[in-house]
Amino acid sequence: MSSSKDYRREIMNDLAQGDVESFDDAPVDPKKDYQNFDDFAQRSTRQERHGLFSRAFHPDRIPPAQMEPELQQAIAQIKPNERDDVAREFFKHLKQRGLSDRDLERQLGLSTHNPNRMSADDVTKLASFAYHSHPDIFQDVMADQPALVKFLSNPVIGAVLGAVAAKWLGNKR
Repeated sequence: MSSSKDYRREIMNDLAQGDVESFDDAPVDPKKDYQNFDDFAQRSTRQERHGLFSRAFHPDRIPPAQMEPELQQAIAQIKPNERDDVAREFFKHLKQRGLSDRDLERQLGLSTHNPNRMSADDVTKLASFAYHSHPDIFQDVMADQPALVKFLSNPVIGAVLGAVAAKWLGNKR
């Protein structure tokens, strides 16, 4: 494709024709009738979200150089309390890997290690680090904090959201 607009247009055309990517390892309960992404984020199980996001949010699929500006834009748009929750989740998962919040503060150049006081830029640095160095943690946090996903605009991420939308539409047939 010559541009991301062309790619996005192609994805939307495919979805309009009913062409969807299969996510066989992430079954969505056909009894659930999701109305939109927010409804999906609230009522889907963590397992459903993780299965859908695990393939899409990986450095092999979306290079970190492409993902980082998307994260910066998305994190700037979420509510401050959601941003705190995202930061807290990243710290929790990274701590389980032996990385302390104070070490991450120094290593990443964060203004603080307190999630309640972190700026959008700090949370972006933390998310970018996880995406690049610990993609499985990034995927876990996205499954636990799906509010961030709806603000990502990358065409590949659009395709993932399109697949989620296709599941909603498929459940209505």
